[in-house]
Amino acid sequence: MLPSDIVRFDLNLTSESYRYRVPIKFGGRVVEDVTVLNVEAACETRDGHRVDLQGGPGLASGWGSMTMGIAWAWPDPDLSDDRRMAIVRHLAERFLADFLASGDSGHPLEICHLQSGRRRQIADEAAEQFNLSRPIPDLAILLAASPIESALFDAHAKALQASAFALLGPEHLNHDLSEYLGPDYRGLYLDRFVSAKPKPRMPLYHLVGALDPLETADVSKPAGDGLPETLREWIVRDGLTHLKIKLAGDDADWDLARVIGVDRTASDVAPDRDFAYSLDFNERCENESYVLELLDRLQADRPAALRRIQYIEQPTHRDLAAHPQNTMHRVSARLPVVIDESLAGLPSLRLAVEQGYSGVALKACKGHAEALLMAAVAQHDGLFLCVQDLTCIGASLLHSASLAAHIPTVAAIESNGRQYCPEGNAAWEPAYPGMFTVTDGTLPTACLDSPGLGYARPLN
Repeated sequence: MLPSDIVRFDLNLTSESYRYRVPIKFGGRVVEDVTVLNVEAACETRDGHRVDLQGGPGLASGWGSMTMGIAWAWPDPDLSDDRRMAIVRHLAERFLADFLASGDSGHPLEICHLQSGRRRQIADEAAEQFNLSRPIPDLAILLAASPIESALFDAHAKALQASAFALLGPEHLNHDLSEYLGPDYRGLYLDRFVSAKPKPRMPLYHLVGALDPLETADVSKPAGDGLPETLREWIVRDGLTHLKIKLAGDDADWDLARVIGVDRTASDVAPDRDFAYSLDFNERCENESYVLELLDRLQADRPAALRRIQYIEQPTHRDLAAHPQNTMHRVSARLPVVIDESLAGLPSLRLAVEQGYSGVALKACKGHAEALLMAAVAQHDGLFLCVQDLTCIGASLLHSASLAAHIPTVAAIESNGRQYCPEGNAAWEPAYPGMFTVTDGTLPTACLDSPGLGYARPLN
């Protein structure tokens, strides 16, 4: 037991919803709105530090927030969006009640790890209650729990008036990483893999969705709200250098034309700029040969675009165990290939590496504890590492950016909520203007150094 252990905590769940200014398409799915789950947390440590709900005297309570990207976490054509969202909300309520009833104490990492072992049973009970024919997916379970985890980490560090990223050594953790990751990590703590201070500034990855116009001629239905309508306009306004390109994965000619089109627009706007791209297939490719063919065709038709590709994301189906033939050894010999939808814990990461994946995409929406642990494994094993968001807005974007800024080997930040849902940033932008309105292709992550996860909730 340590003086900084949490001994009591309280949690409160709320939600809000937003319409997107323009739809986003990925993995064959079109999304036009989002529900955000927020969790406020109070806690008291063994040595008497505390924060209360609604904020104690001079102190803000802990705050966790996450966009509920059910189209990504639970793509089931047999269940409506509303039904899946209702089930995920129910799961979040059940997880919150389980946290409160548990009596668990310790560091937030330890409390979240204990609770994670009970989630599958709770989810299976919910599946029975809602008469589901299939189990609730692991990603939906992680998503539902994620704002609770971040609120608890935030409250704990705010109570101690410290950064949550500076509380990851033996002075604050009762166990080393072998407790969670196995004997190879004996004697190692998260402070070996997580920086106490954020990087001062990081490049921004801008999303080019499958429906997003590249040029004015591509605009069929203008949003008309004063924000950029095309990729060309976004590059000019925001000084972009990093572009994440959503691809079809089942239409090789379209994918080739899309990458070439993006590169043509970027090169025309800023011919001397050093652009970087990532390619995201959202698990739509039949096999790695599809990816290799695309790379070969780019080499022949647009070699400059190929040279700009930094990494490739999740080409084939997320269920690695059910599709062992979908290896990535040949692709990863040419470029880093990261898992996203497949990553739901250490076993899935180990299996992905066996099958040829060479990198990891971290997401705050899978839980702060899980993200920290997977970041440690990726660095320990020399894997490529990136942090991605889930069209995060407001506090969820600040959390995702703070996570990226505190992990040494992460080189850029993904942020696309400003493109599709600026309304969700409105309350936060006055306090963090550079995080939501970009001018030079970067985010000023030095500002994410407040007690907690790096941000403070607006007072209004």
